Amino acid sequence: MILYILTILLLLLIAPLLTGLIKSIKMFLFYKRPVSIFQPYANLNKLLTKELVISHESSAITHLAPWMILSPLLVTLLFLPPIFQGAYYIGFVDAFTIIGLLSLSTFFLMLLGLDGGNAFGGMGSSREAFIASLVEPAMVLTIFSMGLIAKNLGVGNAALNLSTHFPVEHAASFLFAGLSFFILLLAENGRLPIDNPETHLELTMVHEAMILDISGLYLAIIEMASSLKFVIFSSLFVTLFIPYGLNLIAPLALLVFVGKLILVSMVVALIEVNGAKLRLFKVPNLLGIAIVFAFLSLITFYLLGV
Repeated sequence: MILYILTILLLLLIAPLLTGLIKSIKMFLFYKRPVSIFQPYANLNKLLTKELVISHESSAITHLAPWMILSPLLVTLLFLPPIFQGAYYIGFVDAFTIIGLLSLSTFFLMLLGLDGGNAFGGMGSSREAFIASLVEPAMVLTIFSMGLIAKNLGVGNAALNLSTHFPVEHAASFLFAGLSFFILLLAENGRLPIDNPETHLELTMVHEAMILDISGLYLAIIEMASSLKFVIFSSLFVTLFIPYGLNLIAPLALLVFVGKLILVSMVVALIEVNGAKLRLFKVPNLLGIAIVFAFLSLITFYLLGV
């Protein structure tokens, strides 16, 4: 139980670090002087000391929403798969529970964007709803497919089963599910080519448009929630689709786990450097590919048996 709590605290601490790592790698590859990978911690500290300014048009939702954006993500941390054999974990949680919690966080983020009464907030919320409506079905199909491959619909049990016995006979289904989930990782975290988290052009914003009116403590909470969401998706990806290292001793398994999170961050940075943001009405094409991969994973599992 102590290691379980320490693992959750580690994910909380490392979440801003991964965000800083992505930005630092991107700046290095753009031949700019990289910022420190610890810059997000300084940004959070700065926001905590700033004055909280609230729009006169907003209601009590603006005061409630930041906490409701963060809370489901904190609960989701409790349900993530273990990072080494023998660690405590909650085994009965399936894909629907985790996706429901993530969707609840997104719902309150959209409410926050609408509550300010400005045009950009409403635009960002409508775009977020548009993207989420395509992401969530694909995510259910993908994690459900992984549960079938691992012979257990519980996310934690599925990760452990994959680490002890990798189903070589279902390698094709596994690959399709992995491709689908990685596309969803980019979409749900507002990364390129779906969204640009560093844009300063309001007409192209999705996530940033919803928080233009937020400052101080509330903005710090939302930024922390954004980092947590990325670390949750990255943890699910590395434990389910790179299930190696869970059978090692605890300290070594922890190092391997952190190394895999860093690897995912590096891949995301490389994609963002070599890609461009899609037009909004081209986004369904990419998310449609994720849905197709999820269906192919299920079809190859049931019909082809490979």
